[in-house]
Amino acid sequence: MAVGRLHNLTRQLTSASETSSIWGSVPQAPADSILGVTEAFKADKIGRKLNLGVGAYRTEEGQPLVLSAVRQAEQRLMADTSRNKEYQPMGGDATFCQLSKKLAFGTDCPACSAGRVATIQSLSGTGALRVGAELLKRHYPVHIVYLPDPTWGNHANIFGMSVGHKVCKYRYFNKQTKGLDYQGMLEDLGSAPAGSVVVLHACAHNPTGVDPTFEQWQGILRVVKERHLLPFFDSAYQGFASGDLDRDAAALRLFARSGLELLLAQSYAKNMGLYGERVGALSVVSNCPEAAKHVHSQLNAVIRPMYSSPPAHGAAIVVAVLSDPHLYQLWQRELSDMSARIRHMRSALFDALQEVQCPGNWEHIKDQIGMFSFTGLTKPQCENMTHKWHIYMTMDGRISMAGLSGRRAKYLAEAIKDSVVNC
Repeated sequence: MAVGRLHNLTRQLTSASETSSIWGSVPQAPADSILGVTEAFKADKIGRKLNLGVGAYRTEEGQPLVLSAVRQAEQRLMADTSRNKEYQPMGGDATFCQLSKKLAFGTDCPACSAGRVATIQSLSGTGALRVGAELLKRHYPVHIVYLPDPTWGNHANIFGMSVGHKVCKYRYFNKQTKGLDYQGMLEDLGSAPAGSVVVLHACAHNPTGVDPTFEQWQGILRVVKERHLLPFFDSAYQGFASGDLDRDAAALRLFARSGLELLLAQSYAKNMGLYGERVGALSVVSNCPEAAKHVHSQLNAVIRPMYSSPPAHGAAIVVAVLSDPHLYQLWQRELSDMSARIRHMRSALFDALQEVQCPGNWEHIKDQIGMFSFTGLTKPQCENMTHKWHIYMTMDGRISMAGLSGRRAKYLAEAIKDSVVNC
């Protein structure tokens, strides 16, 4: 009888497959709020279109840039016939991990010197966040994660939807001043349950481009220590924000030197232009070397069923650049040049807005830092920018200054003026 039922079920499934799919009830997923912008841009056939949605650096001609330091590093790697395609360890390249730790925490970090930092290679910053979130879910007792409001759209997906932490928000951006809501941030973190995880952007906050001053970071540190919060730094723009690697790491190093335990997600997508190589690092700072060893073993335990081991090529590029004095200096110069071009684009857009007499105060365009600017445009205004002017951006008003060129600044300013006046 059981065989007969199985036969009937097989026949029904086979018959159904001829007219429909077992996946027929799966709904269409909504387009990603950021990556969907690029898809819409590519589908647009209008010549004057402008893509200010994607978080990737572009030259003045609007083209992707491969850094000279990266090109030279790759040439050396390709010429080395001793290299192979073997699997890497679960935690990635050990030299890469040591150099990444040094880059982030500095050469005089007490936690690093004492062996209290566990570092693994990750699939860029996103992978570092995901592995870190999983580690917290398995081995940290408080499953509450505080995110800045607003923050990078994928943060909530990673900590909430994917891993299952309770996601809360703390005030960050003041819509009236278009700057930091410092008091609101302190109040929200000051009332967070003890032990909560707090995600902090190390520099060049995405999407606002608004960073605390060093003095404000000291105030944030005091509240974090008073409430016994666990900081999880997201560092996607070290060196890219200000052009200075040490300046952009100042907040992280302040917290690390205070004696706090913390986590750090690190990415080389922006500052080395290794977007498609998916190379980053996750570091966990502990209070003792033994705990760091245990954490490292558990990070490997997370990685093994998730993706087993990270890719080798991007990490090898990073090792070549960070370990060679000539390539390192060349990289620093290129970082400075990219940062300077973005600052120039901020000034160019501000000047163009003044030229077209756009209503409102636009000083925040110049005051913000890093790849993005939070314009303050409303959703209807953003929709007008896209539908009428073919300027593609996220609907929260964020634009990528790295996607703008000097010759298109006035066009963007005219579109902003039209949207502000008529929407």
